[in-house]
Amino acid sequence: MFARTLLLATALLTASTTAGVAQSRDDVIAAPALRASVTVSGDIVRIGDIIDNAGSAAQIAIYRAPDLGTTGSLPVAQVLNTLRAHQVIGVDTRELKTITVTRLARTIEGKELEQQVARALERRNGLGDATNLSLTFDRDPGDVRLDASNTGGMQATALRYDPRNGRFDVTFEIANENGIASTKLRFTGIAIETIEAAVLARNVERGEVLKSSDVVVERRPKAEVGADAAARDRAVGMQARRQLRANQALRVADLTKPDLVQRDQNVTLIYETAGLYLTVRGKALDSGTEGDVVNVMNLQSKRTVSGTVTGRGQVSISVATPRPALPAADATSSLGAIEPTAPVSLANVSSPVAPKAE
Repeated sequence: MFARTLLLATALLTASTTAGVAQSRDDVIAAPALRASVTVSGDIVRIGDIIDNAGSAAQIAIYRAPDLGTTGSLPVAQVLNTLRAHQVIGVDTRELKTITVTRLARTIEGKELEQQVARALERRNGLGDATNLSLTFDRDPGDVRLDASNTGGMQATALRYDPRNGRFDVTFEIANENGIASTKLRFTGIAIETIEAAVLARNVERGEVLKSSDVVVERRPKAEVGADAAARDRAVGMQARRQLRANQALRVADLTKPDLVQRDQNVTLIYETAGLYLTVRGKALDSGTEGDVVNVMNLQSKRTVSGTVTGRGQVSISVATPRPALPAADATSSLGAIEPTAPVSLANVSSPVAPKAE
């Protein structure tokens, strides 16, 4: 009987000792310990943010968080003193010297802000596509940092635009996932619609033909260029109607086809009709491009004739083909007699089969 009692006591003692060791181990695991780095989403740092196993003290606020999107550091000695003031002792420092604290943020880059404003203004009061709008803000918005809880999209809730001076005033709202009031962002400035324009790289004199190196492409205010902006591929090879200055945006009205015949230039007069092709030297009395009618002096006969510019240094003379004689019955029609067309006088023609001109 005594032996059985002794064995039972021994078993109870062993179980008690084992439970005590287990509880001691749990106490070691649950001891508060500092974290080397901390990330917070709000503007307050709490005890539970900087130590593990903070227990009931976890929600106690002890520091203000760094600015949005930035990182700060705390000396461990200072942290321990702060924790001690709140009866948090026996903290395992893990041999740390400092603790880093980072505050989360939502960052909206300045480029995205500009795009959002342009989209809000798109096709308002005569403006064109957002991609063609050039914005100048009263204050450079830069990159905007918001609390990480502002997860909603940018919604334009108020917008004003005055086409007389180009001024805009746009307000956006961004929803908060915590259910608190939305964040508002307001931007003011000037919006100008721009277009791609051909711009001169140098001064150009009247009558000069533009080369590829003379013209570059830049975005310019639509109001400056007007509705007849010249495209670069069409400007190259064209001739300036007047003197143009460097950095000037080209308009269609500034350009014309290059002259193929210059005033006082020696040209070739061409007379061509059925079965006959004649050429003779002449001197242009006018300048003209293809299709223009110019006056030319026949250098042999010294007579002035009119012709159409058909090529470089070439002027063609159009001569009406004489009509065949009408029958006698038609000669007395109410329209009267038709007089034969006078021939054009040319001298020293180059065709060997042509008769000598009168």
